Amino acid sequence: MAKYKIKHIKEDCIGCGACVGICEENWVMGDDHKAKPKKTELDDIGCNREAADSCPVECIKIEELKK
Repeated sequence: MAKYKIKHIKEDCIGCGACVGICEENWVMGDDHKAKPKKTELDDIGCNREAADSCPVECIKIEELKK
C-alpha cells in the first residue's frame, strides 16, 4: 500500500511549470498547459514535497496515508 497520496487541484493550476522543473520524474505538462502528476500514490515522496512547496498557487497537496 502506498504511503503518500498527491492531491492536485487542476482547476487552480496556472501552468507555471515549477513542479515540473523541480520534479520531472513525477510531473509533466499536459496538452492543456497545466501540470499533472504521473503517479498520485507513492511509497517514497521524493522531490514531490519540494514541488508542492514551490507551487505559487498551492494547488498540490500531499497527504500521508495511515497504515
